[in-house]
Amino acid sequence: MNTTTPLATSTHATPVATRRVIDAPTRMFHWLFALCFVGAYATADGERWRLLHVTLGYTLAGLLGFRVLYGLLGPRQARLSLLWRKLGGLPNWLRSPQWRQGQNLAMAGAVLLLMALVLPLTLSGYATYNEWGGEWLEEVHEVVGEFFLWTVLAHLALLLGLSLLRRKNQAMPMLTGRVEGNGPDLAQRNHLWLAALVLVAVLGYWAWEWQQAPSGVSGPASSGWAERHHNDDDD
Repeated sequence: MNTTTPLATSTHATPVATRRVIDAPTRMFHWLFALCFVGAYATADGERWRLLHVTLGYTLAGLLGFRVLYGLLGPRQARLSLLWRKLGGLPNWLRSPQWRQGQNLAMAGAVLLLMALVLPLTLSGYATYNEWGGEWLEEVHEVVGEFFLWTVLAHLALLLGLSLLRRKNQAMPMLTGRVEGNGPDLAQRNHLWLAALVLVAVLGYWAWEWQQAPSGVSGPASSGWAERHHNDDDD
């Protein structure tokens, strides 16, 4: 009697086929954006970390500017028009709700809302930092910041729920850029050089802010940019 053990004699598992769906600049933007918001929210209270809070807020605005330009001029899979197209299916979904389409609508809506909130968040923060408009602008800044936080939490809850339902980590593609499965890459080029350039630009800006502040970005609010600004006003 013949016996064969094809699996037992195999020492290497067959590699799982994957395809690239998110390029490096988009992933770099995502993680820097998340880092800046977490840092800015954590340093929102207290004078000691106020300049760091402001620096991270300005970085958020700069990252938004990059994402908008990349979403208009970048490759097809990174275009912001894809998010708008998903939201364009809302009327059809309301007439005939479908579970998977509802997931796509929720994800696209959360991403666009987070980007839209950056502008009022940074503008109100800038005005508050320069003592424009009185306490009502400070309250606006706090309200927008809290709304931003709840939108982030809703986004994370949606990712967690989908990961549990599909038994697959839905956040992993934003780390690796790839998903399991056969087929062509949606992101044909990774553009790693552009992601590196974005990181260098952000780190360079942080280093510049640190050098401008006599006590570092953790110094009092009167140091750094604010002090120079008020000195200019007094001249």
